[in-house]
Amino acid sequence: MDLSDYARVLALELLNQYQDHISAISLLEQVLDPRHIGFIATPLLFSGLHYASFFGIVELVTELINAAGYEVGQQDCTGRTPLAWAARNGHERVVKILLERKNVDPNRTDKNNLTPLGWTAIKGHEGVVKLLLEQENVDPNRLDKSGEGPLGWAAICGHGGVAKLLLGQGDVNPDHPGRYDRTPLGNAAMEGHEEVVKLLLERGDVDPNRPDVYDRTPLGNAALKGHKGVVKLLLERDNVDPNRPDMNDRTPLVCATMGGHEGVVKLLLEREEVDPNRPDKHGGTPLSYACMEGYGKVVQLLQARKSIKPPDTQLPHPL
Repeated sequence: MDLSDYARVLALELLNQYQDHISAISLLEQVLDPRHIGFIATPLLFSGLHYASFFGIVELVTELINAAGYEVGQQDCTGRTPLAWAARNGHERVVKILLERKNVDPNRTDKNNLTPLGWTAIKGHEGVVKLLLEQENVDPNRLDKSGEGPLGWAAICGHGGVAKLLLGQGDVNPDHPGRYDRTPLGNAAMEGHEEVVKLLLERGDVDPNRPDVYDRTPLGNAALKGHKGVVKLLLERDNVDPNRPDMNDRTPLVCATMGGHEGVVKLLLEREEVDPNRPDKHGGTPLSYACMEGYGKVVQLLQARKSIKPPDTQLPHPL
């Protein structure tokens, strides 16, 4: 953004007192998650440099970091630095300028323990990820308060380009469990992000059967959510167990049946080793759940299997 000399003077006059300005509160109320509004407190600490970095105004950032009295690494009321806001919003030029300052810590975390790299992974800004990963002291594995790391967030949000950049780092663990003890592959499978699933399955150091806190595998989570493309990718792997049950003894087929996901049920039934009669801990089989929920087409798919057994009509509805 190019500013006239007059506009620059006016902008700097405002930004030099910005942390006391009503517009700072208004801006944060619009961009923060409702759960985090409580972070807005007095003193607000959201400085003019935070504002300029938030919007990626290169000229003002340059002016402010060279001005006396400005702490480039200052944290605002959310714990975020100007670098964190610039990274979150994908402003590569501002990120580059800030990273050139010796007193800027690229690993500094906010109140959720998210680093600038963590925010960039969530938002999917590949250019900023590259800039941050070029820094020798950037930690690509730093976990936030939820227990998730940058790769885990890239998997959750489906940012394949970011995931690829992170996987290119030799010290990134591609199988590290995060929230709910779920690995990046488990996260990508749960959310149906096929591109990220492919990237992770190409790795020899990723366990495609590793269960989460619910003892559910990536295949089980993909089946539960009805992500047919992901289920297909996982079933193409010889080392994926299509019968692996979760903590409720529900196999991927039971999970798919309970959701009425016809395409996933069909894919699973094409595998000879899939047991269509295996009950969960409530005694429910795929067919009994399909009948109970009224999924007619799923019932037809199951009954096409010669080995199918009649459903238990006394099955209680699962909790």
